[in-house]
Formats: sequence, C-alpha cells, structure tokens
Amino acid sequence: MRPITICSILLTLSALFLSGCGSSDGNAKNMEQIYLEEGVPVKVKPVQFTSFSKQNENNAELTGLVESSAFAAISDKIDKILYEVGDFVKKDDIVLTFPTDNPAAKYYQAKVSYENALALFERMKSYFETGGLSQQNFDNARTQYEVAKADWDAVQQSVLVRAPISGTVTKINVRESDNVNKDDELFTVSRTDKMKTKIWITEKQICDFRVNQPATAEWNGTIIEGRVAQVDMSLNKERQAFGVVLEFDNPGNRIRCGVTARVKVDTYSKAETVVVERKNVLRENQRFYVYVAVSDVCERHDVTLGESNGTEVEITAGLRPGDALIVEGQLHLVPGSKIRVMDDEDKLVTENN
Repeated sequence: MRPITICSILLTLSALFLSGCGSSDGNAKNMEQIYLEEGVPVKVKPVQFTSFSKQNENNAELTGLVESSAFAAISDKIDKILYEVGDFVKKDDIVLTFPTDNPAAKYYQAKVSYENALALFERMKSYFETGGLSQQNFDNARTQYEVAKADWDAVQQSVLVRAPISGTVTKINVRESDNVNKDDELFTVSRTDKMKTKIWITEKQICDFRVNQPATAEWNGTIIEGRVAQVDMSLNKERQAFGVVLEFDNPGNRIRCGVTARVKVDTYSKAETVVVERKNVLRENQRFYVYVAVSDVCERHDVTLGESNGTEVEITAGLRPGDALIVEGQLHLVPGSKIRVMDDEDKLVTENN
C-alpha cells in the first residue's frame, strides 16, 4: 500500500504542474494575440526643445578671499586685546599686546639703543653736511642707526601685535592673561566681502571645468553667487585629484568664514535642446535608440547622446521637436510593432503586470 500511495501523490503533483504550465502558455498566447490585434499599449510624450544644465556638487569649506593670521613672536601672557571678532581693522592696527617688561623681548634695551643711535646719526649727519665728517664715519653712523631701528621695529612687532592685512577679525584664539608659546596662532583677519574655496575633481570630471563658469554656495538656506577662478592643470598626487578654486561675492557678510557649504558649479548649459529621461533610452550593443509613435505603429530611432545630469540625457541627433516619444511600454516593442496609445489616466496592462 505504501509504495502505491507515494506513486499516486507524485502523479497528482505532476498533473497539477503540467496543467499550470499549460495555463501559463495559454495566457501568454492570448496576450500576444491581443498585441497583434489591438496593438501594444503605450504612452507617449511629445518631444520639444527645453533648457538643459549639468552641475557638479561638493561640500567645501569657505574662507575669506584674502586671509592672514598673526603668530606669537615670544612666549608670554597676553596683556590686552583691543578688538573683538567681527571688528574691522586696517593693516598695522595694533590688535593685541604683550607686557613690555618681558626680559625675552628686551623692549626697553632696544628702545634706548634705537634712541641713542638716532641721536648720534642726526649729529653725524649735521657734521657731514658742513664738511666736518668723512664719508666713512657718516656711513658707519647710518649703519648703526639702521641696525638699531630694525631691532626696535622687531621688538615692537613682538610686543605690539598688528593686523597683517585690512579686513574683519574673524577669529581670536586667546584671551587676556592667557599664556602662549612662541609661534602660537593668535588671531586671523579676513576679507569677508568675498569668499573662496577649493574643491577636488576626478580625472573624468576635470574636462568639464573652465574658468568663469557660474557657481553657487549654499549654507543654512543662504545662497551666494560666484565663479570658477582657477582650474589646476596638473594632478595632485596626494589626493589623486585636480584642484578647482572658486570665488564668491558675499554681500553683507551673509556667510561666515570657516563654514561648510554646498557648492554647485554649472559645468554645462544649453538654452534649447532635446532632453529625455535616461530610462527611455534603450541600448543594443554600442548603439542607443528610442521608439517613436507614428500613427498606429512604432519606429526605432537611433540616437546620439550628449551630456547627462544623471536622470536626464541630451539627444543631439535622432529626435526632433514634434516626435511622439514612447515613454511607457517600449520594452514590449520591436520596430514596426502595432501600438495603441493610451491616455494619461489609462493604466498599461502588460504581461508583466
């Protein structure tokens, strides 16, 4: 009984499987017959000229177009800070000071040495002009004065720290009474009415970049406009990329230095061209093509692709304004297939649904 039962089960399953396959084949034939008689249901979109653009996007840090920092020339504590972040300073304005009694600075020694050298030089100059001093002695006095003046200027610069450029104080790294070491960064002055940044581009992308291409930078909803200012012609070996410098106008200092902004560069734009969604372009070997509705049949049009922005692609040849591009149902077509154009409200019913 047991072997007979197993055989019966197997025969039943086989019959069900075969009947299912037969039903599937029948459905497929019915669908094919419908396509032949009524046409493959498709949807179309009229081809027309439109504008097309391609952008490169990066996250990049924005800094002032011109930016310079001051560093400590001696190790000591900060005596006074005369400006705050956001203040405008002119070149050589004193921004902060160190105590003048620091032995390492030799402030008073340099001051006295300079004053003595200046007084001696002025006397020698008077003697020289009246013929009472030789050229050699006058030159020696002038040399002593110039050396003393240079020493005095250096000492003043180490104690009285001045703005390296004219601009806005964008960063102060110290507070009054802080102890700092020689060569520590003290503060930064930037020209913030214009900003700059540098982005890094791959070998494949670099050919898309040219000087003066328009660009934008967005931070916290604020957008400023700019341009490509420089495109490197050699690869940076450490980054394995090409550098591109961008400059932006920053009216009203709307974006602050040091922030990371979303930077976009318009690498390609065209006012009037044919553009289609990439999903509507089919490929056979190395050739690209689309289907176009002509009356109740479809035609295959080989097309030439231009630039692409990811979702859309420019068609430079093979499509013209007025063509009825098939945008749905094209996977069921061959050249010359009978088609039935559906309205936007209609739902395509195919063998894949």
